[in-house]
Amino acid sequence: MASHASNLWVLLGLGIAGILLAAKKLKKTIREDFGAFVDKLLLLPPPQPAPPKAPHPLTGLSFAISDVFDVTGYVTGFGHPDWVKTHEAASSTCPVVSTLVEGGATCVGKTVVDELAFSISGENKHYESPTNPAAHDRIPGGACSGAAVAVATNAVDFALGIDTVGGVRVPAGYCGVLGFKSSHGAISNTGIIPVSSSLDSVGWFARDPNTLRRVGHVLLHLPFATQRNPRQIIVADDYFQLLKIPVDRITQVVTKSAEKLFGRQSLKHQNLESYFESKVPSLKEFTRTKAIANTKAPTSRLLANVMQLLQRHEFLQNHGDWINTVKPAIDPVISSQVCENAELTNEEIENLNAIRNQTRVAINSLLKDDSILVIPTMPTLPPKLGSKEIISEDYQNRASSLLSVASISGCCQVTVPLGRHEKCPVSVSFIGRHGGDRFLLDTVQTMYASLQENSSIVADPKSSKKTISQEESAEIAKEKGNQAFKEKQWQKAIGLYSEAIKLSENNATYYSNRAAAYLEIGSFLLAEEDCTKAIALDKKNVKAYLRRGTAREMLGEYKEAMDDFRHALVLEPNNKRASLSAERLRKAFYLDTLCESSPKMESKYYRCNGVLAFTKIGFPKLTFILNNGYRNSRSSSNQCEVRIRIKRGVNLAVRDINSSDPYVVVKMGKQKLKTRVINKDVNPEWNEDLTLSVTDPTLTVLLTVYDHDMFSKDDKMGDAEFEIKPYIEALKMHLDGLPSGTIVTTVQPCRRNCLAEESKVTWVDGKLVQDLVLRLRHVECGEVEAQLQWIDLPGSKGL
Repeated sequence: MASHASNLWVLLGLGIAGILLAAKKLKKTIREDFGAFVDKLLLLPPPQPAPPKAPHPLTGLSFAISDVFDVTGYVTGFGHPDWVKTHEAASSTCPVVSTLVEGGATCVGKTVVDELAFSISGENKHYESPTNPAAHDRIPGGACSGAAVAVATNAVDFALGIDTVGGVRVPAGYCGVLGFKSSHGAISNTGIIPVSSSLDSVGWFARDPNTLRRVGHVLLHLPFATQRNPRQIIVADDYFQLLKIPVDRITQVVTKSAEKLFGRQSLKHQNLESYFESKVPSLKEFTRTKAIANTKAPTSRLLANVMQLLQRHEFLQNHGDWINTVKPAIDPVISSQVCENAELTNEEIENLNAIRNQTRVAINSLLKDDSILVIPTMPTLPPKLGSKEIISEDYQNRASSLLSVASISGCCQVTVPLGRHEKCPVSVSFIGRHGGDRFLLDTVQTMYASLQENSSIVADPKSSKKTISQEESAEIAKEKGNQAFKEKQWQKAIGLYSEAIKLSENNATYYSNRAAAYLEIGSFLLAEEDCTKAIALDKKNVKAYLRRGTAREMLGEYKEAMDDFRHALVLEPNNKRASLSAERLRKAFYLDTLCESSPKMESKYYRCNGVLAFTKIGFPKLTFILNNGYRNSRSSSNQCEVRIRIKRGVNLAVRDINSSDPYVVVKMGKQKLKTRVINKDVNPEWNEDLTLSVTDPTLTVLLTVYDHDMFSKDDKMGDAEFEIKPYIEALKMHLDGLPSGTIVTTVQPCRRNCLAEESKVTWVDGKLVQDLVLRLRHVECGEVEAQLQWIDLPGSKGL
């Protein structure tokens, strides 16, 4: 008996020891940063511009970069230690990275990439594979696995990667984050180690669509434009048959969201196989070359083969000499893929390029500029670490077929997470036409909240069958919105609060909460509108007054903002936020404080109706609002002129073979003036003054750009209208003695004007000038920069 008992104790001890060892091993496997980083660094953004200029667009965001982007003083590792040993530190920083830093973001480190950034598994034996935070026993996906993991673990707000054959899209889908592949050539690849030049596209990861969009606008240098909804959501039914998970798990989510947001008529179903077969005739020629033996292969497989051939061929062109010289230890799987059929004849290369061009034309023709193509991101759930599934022919064929559509066409694609299936992340991909990056980013932002909501319903259908009242459903949506708000997922919160409002439109809290989310993303007008609705429903809603006060302060409506803060104090006399805000505005903006500090100011002006905002000498960076207005007395007259300086054109449309010969015509009333012609330049600099007599300040000015033709009628290159009324109103203030550079007033871009960005009326060297950047209408692209200046005619009384 004693012997038997002792054996039990031995077995128990061995069991406990085994558990401890396993726990210790697991602890080592999941490192502090999940193995995402290879280098920590710090690239700080420049100082913020002084008010009233807007802060940098990416202020407060941190980001990481995949180890293929150059940073001054660091060796770009390319996922291989032998590459580090045989290369010098970069002498300059990649322009893409510099653009993000200059935009206000802070770069904190470099992240792991697959060996030579070649595969899509995310496994790298040289640096230890990053741990997939969404499923620890599954691969994170590659090539930019570390970047996806850094975003998924909240280590950074966004991360940069390079997408050749799925390097951003795959890890985004497997780690449960958003991943955007830009249109090929839309962002410069300078300072990035190339994998395959005709396939490489810059991409980035984010956890929410707002951050994804903000980064995209900075990288793509996108000007202000009204957001558009898609006309059609095109589902590639045959490509969904490549899935090894239930098709409905993804298609139902997309279908329900599209119907809810854009109507049932927006949905269209497409067989891509037959479409490509008819639109890409060079694929038939491809089957007759030595590159492929199976002439009956589907077009999806053929496109996958084209992608793989291009990747291998161009990779060896870029790095074959280094591999032959250094003879690095390369993973056998990657080595075999690189060497397989890598040599191509000139005829075969020409045919592959023809396929690329025809595929791009086919996708652009299908989508035009207002549709989105929907396909699966990957055919399976993330494979398990070390499994043979990753290298199986079936997995490679299915995955390459899905990934080749955007890679070969060069179109933009975004991976959107859709929750989980069998405890692993699942996703869907949206593809936009080549060059339609802004439209794709806008579509994701519009659909994201609805996609997440429907994903939850599809994943747990039992929950949707429970019968609950509309009020209860609204409260559930609100609570989900509150949780999303806590997690700083502003757009998701807005979508959930909007859903609550649809279910119960008379609840002030829902409007007030949505206003808080709008404030976080800088949508101050929408925040003010929601707060006003909340106050109409509940006159004692203190938070609504506080949030409306904040929105109005940011919009420059200082008196109204102070009224809101004071009203909040009436309702809650001990509210510190209201008290501090009201006191801050009183001290900073009200005339009493100004006059006490500067008696000369008071003697120079007398009281009248109106409001004036400017910066006074002795009060640096301080904007004053003169309550009820102040101006000095002068007589008025309308015998004056306005000088319009036409400075330059930016990215004007091409109307000749490769360029244009632009000139500008300005019309106001019956007056018509024009600039000189500048030959062969779509970014011309005129710096030419055109002077118009002003008899009616309410008239609009029409600016039209033409392309001069020698033997035919001049082609129109777009037009823009603008008003001089805001400038005239500033002139009527009769300012004098202000510091040069003082901003008197601003005009915001909106649907009613053609402004591409905020227009400022500024006091410069004793005169008022207004700078304008006008976006041209009725044309594919182009802006014109101009400046207004007033001229008093001799003997006139002025304004």
